[in-house]
Amino acid sequence: MKLYRVEPTPIRWQNLLLHLCLVAGALLMLYPLIWMLAASFKPEDLILSDPGLWPKQFTLQNYIEGWTALGVTFGTFFWNSFLVSTGSVIGNVLTCSMAAYAFARLKVQLRTFWFAVMLCSIMLPYHAIVVPQFLLFKQLGWVNTYLPLIVPKFLATDAFFIFLIVQFIRTLPRELDEAAKIDGCGSIQFFWRIIIPLILPALAATAIFTFIWAWSDFFGQLIFLNDPKIYTLPIALRTFLDGTGTSHYGQLFAMSIFSLVPIFILFLVCQRLLIQGISTSGLKG
Repeated sequence: MKLYRVEPTPIRWQNLLLHLCLVAGALLMLYPLIWMLAASFKPEDLILSDPGLWPKQFTLQNYIEGWTALGVTFGTFFWNSFLVSTGSVIGNVLTCSMAAYAFARLKVQLRTFWFAVMLCSIMLPYHAIVVPQFLLFKQLGWVNTYLPLIVPKFLATDAFFIFLIVQFIRTLPRELDEAAKIDGCGSIQFFWRIIIPLILPALAATAIFTFIWAWSDFFGQLIFLNDPKIYTLPIALRTFLDGTGTSHYGQLFAMSIFSLVPIFILFLVCQRLLIQGISTSGLKG
């Protein structure tokens, strides 16, 4: 029996250089986050005066004082953001999937036209419609509540997610529709029993993106929320900055690190679903 010696694959200097460039780019992008983390452990008077990344003095006072600096604990703001984000996720996943199913499978009049109108709405900036929305919600008595932030999600207003799910549904074979009709399955049953289980990656991507965007949204929440007791995290963090007085940067950085933890955990846990949902739907049509 003849034995063959397997030579190790040589490391090409081009691949090594490429990986070094990727690592350098990643560190460059992460530097602001690393600096904010280091600054959160510095005393207030050393944050701006000490340019070094490594703190000369470590302190946890920013975390202790920042948690209760606004009169209520930051846990209240976490809970408020969780309510808004969860409601937005439920609304987008439910209604955007239904709208996408209608565009992709149901034969209705002017379907192509309405689909084009829906795509055009993606290019409409939010700032162009916020004033009419504010006037409408004010007449309804919804200002200073979470309703303006959650209810529109139940009306399939996020055209990007509709387009994302439509692209995924179009990859499903049409033979499924014919087999379902032969078995006596109607449109609603076909949607819930067949389409929904098959588009779970696209729904997962929709849920993750919706949660991240709702969690970090500042402008919309600033417009509709006025009571500090119902502030979400982005607005609560803004209160640490005072344009006419003293700004508490240490407490701001400390609470900002706390606010990033749920997003970081969500991305780590759902990274595979997120990549699968994007790669199998966004580039096909």
